Amino acid sequence: MEEERHVKANARDFNDKFSYADNGIRTSKYNLFTFLPINLFEQFQRTANIYFVVLLILQLIPAISSLSWFTTIVPLVLVLAITAVKDAADDYFRHKSDQQVNNRRSLVILRGSLQNEKWMNIRVGDIIRLENNQVVAADVLVLSSSEPHGLCYIETAELDGETNLKIRQALSVTSDLNAVSKLSDFDGKVICEPPNDKLDKFTGTLHWRDDRFPLDKGNMLLRGCVLRNTEWCFGMVVFAGLQTKLMQNCGRTRFKRTAIDKLVNNLVLLIFGFLICMGVVLAVGNTVWESNVGKDFQVYLHREEFVNSAVYSGFLTFWSYVIILNTVVPISLYVSVEVLRLGHSYFINWDGRMFHSGSDTPAEARTTTLTEELGQVEYIFSDKTGTLTQNIMVFRKCSVNGKSYGDVYDEFGQKVQITERTVCVDFSSNPLSDKRFKFYDNGLVEAVRSEDLSVQEFFRLLALCHTVMPEEKSDGALVYQAQSPDEEALVTAARNFGFVFRARTPDTITLRELGRDVSYQLLAILDFDNVRKRMSVMVRNPQGQIKLYSKGADSNIFECLDPSSEDLLHSTTEHLNEFAGEGLRTLALACRDLDEDYIDVWMKKLLLASTEIENREARLAAVYEEVEQNLKLLGATAIEDKLQDGVPETVARLSLADIKIWVLTGDKLETAVNVGYSCNLLRDDMEQVFSISGQTPLEVQRELRSAKQHILGLRQDGNAGKVEKIDVSGVDSVFEETVTSEYALLINGHSLAHALEPQSEQTLLDLACSCNTVICCRVTPIQKAQVVELVKRYKSAVTLAIGDGANDVSMIKTAHIGVGISGQEGRQAALASDYSFAQFRFLQRLLLVHGRWSYFRMCNFLSYFFYKNFAFTLVHFCFGFFCGFSAQTVYDPWFITLFNIIYTSLPVLAMGIFDQDADDQNSLRYPGLYKSGQLSLLFNKRQFFLCTLQGTATAFLLFFIPYGAFPLLSQLSDRQAFAVTVATSLIIVVNFKIGLDTHYWTAVNHLFMWGSLAMYFIVLFALQSNGIFDKVRSLQQARERQGAAGPRRSRATSCSRRSGYAFSHQHGYGELITSGTNMRISTTSFNSSS
Repeated sequence: MEEERHVKANARDFNDKFSYADNGIRTSKYNLFTFLPINLFEQFQRTANIYFVVLLILQLIPAISSLSWFTTIVPLVLVLAITAVKDAADDYFRHKSDQQVNNRRSLVILRGSLQNEKWMNIRVGDIIRLENNQVVAADVLVLSSSEPHGLCYIETAELDGETNLKIRQALSVTSDLNAVSKLSDFDGKVICEPPNDKLDKFTGTLHWRDDRFPLDKGNMLLRGCVLRNTEWCFGMVVFAGLQTKLMQNCGRTRFKRTAIDKLVNNLVLLIFGFLICMGVVLAVGNTVWESNVGKDFQVYLHREEFVNSAVYSGFLTFWSYVIILNTVVPISLYVSVEVLRLGHSYFINWDGRMFHSGSDTPAEARTTTLTEELGQVEYIFSDKTGTLTQNIMVFRKCSVNGKSYGDVYDEFGQKVQITERTVCVDFSSNPLSDKRFKFYDNGLVEAVRSEDLSVQEFFRLLALCHTVMPEEKSDGALVYQAQSPDEEALVTAARNFGFVFRARTPDTITLRELGRDVSYQLLAILDFDNVRKRMSVMVRNPQGQIKLYSKGADSNIFECLDPSSEDLLHSTTEHLNEFAGEGLRTLALACRDLDEDYIDVWMKKLLLASTEIENREARLAAVYEEVEQNLKLLGATAIEDKLQDGVPETVARLSLADIKIWVLTGDKLETAVNVGYSCNLLRDDMEQVFSISGQTPLEVQRELRSAKQHILGLRQDGNAGKVEKIDVSGVDSVFEETVTSEYALLINGHSLAHALEPQSEQTLLDLACSCNTVICCRVTPIQKAQVVELVKRYKSAVTLAIGDGANDVSMIKTAHIGVGISGQEGRQAALASDYSFAQFRFLQRLLLVHGRWSYFRMCNFLSYFFYKNFAFTLVHFCFGFFCGFSAQTVYDPWFITLFNIIYTSLPVLAMGIFDQDADDQNSLRYPGLYKSGQLSLLFNKRQFFLCTLQGTATAFLLFFIPYGAFPLLSQLSDRQAFAVTVATSLIIVVNFKIGLDTHYWTAVNHLFMWGSLAMYFIVLFALQSNGIFDKVRSLQQARERQGAAGPRRSRATSCSRRSGYAFSHQHGYGELITSGTNMRISTTSFNSSS
């Protein structure tokens, strides 16, 4: 186990001693040599496949086989081959994806020059050159860049789902290594943490020139990031291939099986046990019959020498009946199931209502094995950014110096609802304004123009306090690249109101304030963290004044305010409550004046804390806290995070279907909470919203237990509110019947890490499952997968994970069902998913329509399939008591062969593919219909026993009614007529039964059902007509005469034994006895009669 990593630059021989992973990746499951064994191992996890192999082995033993071996091996090989081809095709595409990534090119410094190498050939310790818009090949330490002071800008959508730019910077001691000659001589050594999955943390030290330099995440470029707005940069590879943080967060490809698959496996075991019991009963019957009656047939039915007792004859009979009765679980069941799933998958692909015209993206079923499980989902784990939202932020309202701006009022002072027809503010007087920005309250523009100092300071803060990077295009257009979309929205708002952010260097920020350029000296950036929940910048203005500008969560800003802001605090709080009630994302803004002496002392503390290796983050936070005190409140902002179309309606319908939605996001808590309110996951009338934010395992455990006890206490007191559902009268009234959520749980990533520890995970799960909504914030991709795994491990419920970025791949692979959104963050999630489409709103149709239909059809199919095969097979069991337990079959061999292939296969397939109890509109209108799948009501062990009991009763009636009637019809008393009567009755009964079970008739249903009946009678006429019968009989008699002319061999037998003749043919010896063709006249009887 690697405890510490040692990497030396440009020293492959040194690094090879540690056997670090190379930079090649492999996400596929198989290769040319492992495909067959691994795939067969996966397929033989199905109990039925093992059962049919055992059956095949038995059929290869002539002494007990009553059916030809090819009747089993052909369909078995066909099923295995079809599944193997499908799995091979899926893995082939994974191989192609791996090759495409591994064969990408990157410039590497080797032997003193830049060489173009494939990614797979890059090694730990190599120095690589990255160029603008190029994907980072490995986890690298930034050494230098084309930007001043070694800055570079990256997009991290592959890692955290955010498309906005982030800043990384080289150490000052390496930032001047911009020539290949200098970099080839670089021999620095990095000692750092071992490979791990923590995207937001890196701790290491660079040893170079007899000195040590601390490293953190701000010095690292992680694999999957894209270099933006930076011409070039050089970096040293620290982690490669599967040891990079991106790959550490990607879960392995899992073999997914549905709950119905597992249930059918268990039922196959039960049926096999039932089959053994029937075989034992018939074998005992054969033993008794041979002992008491069989001796009377010994004279003219010769025995094989190895059949030396009645017990041994019963033993052989047992295996013969195991073969004959195996059709209680025919292999055609699994072929039919795969055909149904394939059909259901095509229906998803062909659904025009899940096609997104904006991106020209259809829905795609990327697997054919999980369709019916779409109708049983109980938990949905959803990403936020790009999945629930469009990741587009819009500045809507603000509060400045106690006055609210953003609403529009008519001449009577009444608030007017803003629509597309509402006239927006004219910003044409500002040549640098963003033409896409819209604001409707002219009062704010007038306040700026009237030189209201509080308003100007408000927008000055928005223009200075951020980490946005400006980019001026060739056409002069000013474009902002921001780490978060809300920062971009705030800076854009300041830009349109006259405070334009123009340029940034590591030491300065340049603004154009109301038409004139102003440059501020940047002294420090106090970055955002989850504890402080705010960020600040310290600047010196042209007048020499030092100002601290802060923005952050209102509660965290308010606790740092100077007492002089108390009056303003009340009015601002009221405005914030109004904004939050509208589902807007809010931030509070404040500032502080600082003096030179204080800053000199504080800067020394900052330098000391930033050079610490241990507890660096905690020391920096303490230094930040010290200066962020006695702030003066300026106001607050309100931003709308636009949801995707139809998200609130989708959430409402899924909630009505008793599906719980958990949001797992890398975004901060306030953002996720606001989105939760916007899409109705969170509501103001909830009983309680629990927030878990403990910093230690004990604190987290205490908070979890307290919340759990609170819920249990209310329940025991009977105080939990009950909401009565209202019948839906239309699609638009879906909100009226939404059940009000009683509890919600909010937890951040740091606390979640402690909550997922073994001593706390059960408490976390109990609490989370008691809440209607769970929101986990600042979570890493691997934590997303761990949350999904926790529910899978302890709850017998079907889980679904949905996301749109590479940071969601791990949870998509972990959940029972993975859904990928083909969004702005690429197709990584879609490629790793089981189902993909373009918008979250299509999820309701995938589950409530296609999922419910698939589950409904599959359950009806299985119930009918088991019914008809029990009805078909158990006739042999009944007949065993009337043929001397001789393993004789009732039906003609052709009927046995064609029953499941032609006579009954197509009608049940038509029902399984096309049947529906409610159309798509009613399925969406009444989400409660979905609950039958969650509760497994349509097919379970009870339903299985009922349908098999019905099949057993049908078999008894089909056998005993003709058996009782035939003695009354002397002219129809032969066995062939009896067999034809039973077979014809069976075909009519099972087809009539499927007609009763079908809810939705189509032309295909009619064609298949009536066509199957017609085909049966055509084949019956062909096989049973006089002409064909006479020809066959003539051939049979010719063979008998030819056999009679040959020499006979006599055997002496000592006891009554089963005839060897019966075991050497496809049938038992019952037909020989009843036909009399093999009878010999007893010499004793002849002499006595004479």
